[in-house]
Amino acid sequence: MTTAPSHHAEVGQRIEPVVLQTDPVRLLRFGAATHNAHRIHYDPEYARIEGLDAPVVMAQLHGALFYRAVAIFAGGPRGVVSVGWRNRGPAYVGCELVVTGVVREIADGLVTLDLEERCGDGPPCAVGEAVVVGNANPVC
Repeated sequence: MTTAPSHHAEVGQRIEPVVLQTDPVRLLRFGAATHNAHRIHYDPEYARIEGLDAPVVMAQLHGALFYRAVAIFAGGPRGVVSVGWRNRGPAYVGCELVVTGVVREIADGLVTLDLEERCGDGPPCAVGEAVVVGNANPVC
């Protein structure tokens, strides 16, 4: 059975924000789970050699946060059709990441969302879009 949003979606509607406070241990554990051992995610000196101010959050974590926000909006993971994102700027370990989004379009039983992730008041770290099953009856 496919899950539809638990409410009626409308164009312009904002989704519930998802917030994650990053820290070195969380990033180390996420990197281990995703087999991402690149030194820019945990070694400050190496991150500086690579032109970064400090270790950075890995791209897959941005995607996981987008997915979490979309699944909450969809009423569960079964309602998620697709999630995509593009990294726009570094998110340094220690920052609080916030994913927000808005309903862009509703058509053919699907809801398209525009997504954005920021670290504090800075520019977007990542932008994306997602499609979820819309205000439709569950399908068996």
